[in-house]
Parts: sequence; C-alpha cells; structure tokens
Amino acid sequence: MVNHLPDSPEELLIASVKGDRKSQEKLYRHYYGFAMGVCLRYSQNRDEALEIVNDSFLKVFTKGEQYNANYPFKAWFRRIIVNTALDYYRSQQKHYFHENLDEAYEVSSTDGNALSQLNHDELLALVQRLPTGYKMVFNLFVIDGYSHEEIAQQLQISVGTSKSNLSRARETLRKMIIKIDSTLTNNIN
Repeated sequence: MVNHLPDSPEELLIASVKGDRKSQEKLYRHYYGFAMGVCLRYSQNRDEALEIVNDSFLKVFTKGEQYNANYPFKAWFRRIIVNTALDYYRSQQKHYFHENLDEAYEVSSTDGNALSQLNHDELLALVQRLPTGYKMVFNLFVIDGYSHEEIAQQLQISVGTSKSNLSRARETLRKMIIKIDSTLTNNIN
C-alpha cells in the first residue's frame, strides 16, 4: 500500500511537526518560492535570503503546533518569515552600519517621469539598493503594512527613527528614479 501525503498546508504542517520528512519536503517545495520572494526583500543578497528561508521553515517544523487553523496558513507563514528576517537583521545590524550611505545619495536631478516606465521587478530592485535600515522600514511599512509603532518595536528603534527612515527611503527612491530618467533621456538624445 502506498502512503498518501496530505494535500492541504494544514495537514502537511501537522505531519511535518510530527517529523514526517516527506511532508516537510512537500511543504518546503510548495512554499519555497513564496518564502524566497519575501526574504529577498529583507536581505542583502540571495545567500542571506536562503538562510532566512531555511530558518523560517525550521521554525515552522518545530513550532507548527502554535498554528491557529482559524487563520490562513500562508498569512501565518508570512508572519514567521518576516519575523525571522527581522531577527536576522537585528543579529547582523552591527555589520550593516558600515555600508556607504553616500552611495544612496549620488544621484542627479532632472525633470521627467521614469516611474511610469519602470515595472514591478525594477522597482523592487531599486528598493533592494536602499541602505539596509531604510529598506527594512520601507518593506515593513509600505509592503507589509506594519505601523511605525510595530516597526519601532520589531527593529528596536524609536518611532521617530522609523518615520525618518521611511521618509529617507522614499526620497532616495525618488532620486534613483530621477537618475534613471536622466539616463534614459540622455540615451535617447
């Protein structure tokens, strides 16, 4: 008789928590892309993202009994991923402060609207280029819907710092877009 693997994420989670390796593998394969997509927004590179993905799945497999079936699995898992990414950020924060923030401000100013010419992936790539502190706050506030109070608590910063980092992130993105527009205009002429 062939063992049938559960199909729903909830059933896979229950089996995974009990140590069923096949269910763990199926859950991992099914949600890897989703997890990696979230992690790439919070990490410096693909290697960091993979580490966060794997840490997130480890938490799911070891603490899955905390899952409340009244909530969608994907939303619960997303929260675990974001919290794991924040834990990773806090553990690496001392290294991130050595980034060259000047690079984010080296932009030229011109009129134009490159934003209308950028697609979703290009915008996310610009967000990836933000200094780490700005990127974390921007992702948490704009994309994941956290309040400044929640961000301050998660990142162990003040609410004012969260608001300031969001403002600076937006301004840096605006300048990056202007620079792209300038480059496009110069290439056309």
